Amino acid sequence: MRLHLRRSLVRTTILVTAIALPLAFTPPASAATTGIPDILATALSTQVKGKNVKKHLERFQQIADANGGTRAVGTPGYDASLAYVKDKLSRAGYKVSTTDVEFPVKWEEFSPSVLQQVTPEARTYANPADFVTVVSSSGGDVTAQVQVVDAVIPVPATPNTSTAGCEAADFAGFVPGRIALIQRGTCPFVDKATNAKAAGAAGVIFFNEGQPGRTDPLVFDIREWRFGFPIVIASTAVGLDLADTPGTTVRLKVDAATTVGRSRNLIADSRWGDRDEVVMAGAHLDSVTEGPGINDNGSGSAAILETALKLAHLPTKNKVRFAFWSAEELGLLGSDQYVAGLSQAERDKIRLYLNFDMVASPNDVTFLYDGDDSDAEGAGAGPAGSAAIEKLLEKFYGRRGLGFKGTDFDGRSDYGAFIANGIPAGGIFTGAERIKTAEEAARFGGTADAPYDACYHAACDTIANVNDAALDRNSRAIGYATAFYAYDLSGIPDRDATTLMKSATTSARTLDGAAR
Repeated sequence: MRLHLRRSLVRTTILVTAIALPLAFTPPASAATTGIPDILATALSTQVKGKNVKKHLERFQQIADANGGTRAVGTPGYDASLAYVKDKLSRAGYKVSTTDVEFPVKWEEFSPSVLQQVTPEARTYANPADFVTVVSSSGGDVTAQVQVVDAVIPVPATPNTSTAGCEAADFAGFVPGRIALIQRGTCPFVDKATNAKAAGAAGVIFFNEGQPGRTDPLVFDIREWRFGFPIVIASTAVGLDLADTPGTTVRLKVDAATTVGRSRNLIADSRWGDRDEVVMAGAHLDSVTEGPGINDNGSGSAAILETALKLAHLPTKNKVRFAFWSAEELGLLGSDQYVAGLSQAERDKIRLYLNFDMVASPNDVTFLYDGDDSDAEGAGAGPAGSAAIEKLLEKFYGRRGLGFKGTDFDGRSDYGAFIANGIPAGGIFTGAERIKTAEEAARFGGTADAPYDACYHAACDTIANVNDAALDRNSRAIGYATAFYAYDLSGIPDRDATTLMKSATTSARTLDGAAR
């Protein structure tokens, strides 16, 4: 039986290679050859089988069992998972490398923060009644003039409407070295602080909008510790007081520090393909501390690993890059830092990014990232080319009579840094802690009014938490999409200046309600 299967695989590989060789070294596909990438992708997808993907999951489970039940970043379980993947890919002939990832281990505030008006009046604001430190703020002691950033004063009657600080343009005319005074509003605080840093701010004071239900002042974690300046959030009254007189000078002091740990992403480049035309497929390799993370996200990691192994010896037209991200569970840190560390020229080589985060949820729905915003909800369409990725995956499932449904780019996975830089993205997701609707149960099977994954971020996310049928069909879809784009990028716009300018306006980075 084994011999028969091996011969079958060899015959398929020879067939696919015979087709791939002329394609890999010819100009882009013409109308006469547009079917070849589909043939190749379909052939490759038949080799990416759920039972083989599950073998990688079983190994991840063994690693977790041997390391305190977890594969979280900063633990031996994560390091052993990375070593396993690295060994498999190196043996398959990939050019394997790692990139460094920093992550916060512990944030400590050693004494209460200080906010004082120095001029035109001497006034000390009360902590915590008038203001509080933003968790993850850097330490610092700054005395400087306050500069109001695009605030809506008087405060609007409708809550959560101010766009102050959300765009770099809001800081036009900002004087470097001043303290930015920024009103709470529609976008994440981290975006406001990022723009303030780029404008040369020496510190940031957020202040509330003042409507009922908007906690005053708000306690939250900005989830970013590398700004290098102090950050606090003040009440509406304090914000208006500081904004009232141009030229107001304040002293802002935060006595805090973050202990930083270090981990690694794993990056694997194919031996074949145009190095200036890169197709990326990624999944986060880390689990939460509480469990082994076999569905979240051993499933995505195992599926792209098996895809990589089956694609390893095929001479692809485009360079294929597989990424296994670290510290996703701590705030998408691995992918964010990877993209930030690339030069613009290297980013421009990445034609698209495919993301696979949880592809075997026990009460699954086949969600495809909504690249064209056809549901007209949430963060909007992805960068140009994202719709084409969604359509390609829809074609795979539709041909096989399988259902699918759109899901928003809600900022909860590793596509965020790519779409924020104008790189088209797409992928598959089978649901996490949210509840399956009756309509979804009727359409996809499973249990209505129950979570897609009741073991999401829990110790019970073990090998027993994997939906084998979902793992098989979605792994095959991953193989299909990755292989298709390895040979054909004709549906993806070139990364020219116009495309980049339009796409760069799209960002799916969102934080949950209290962080706005």
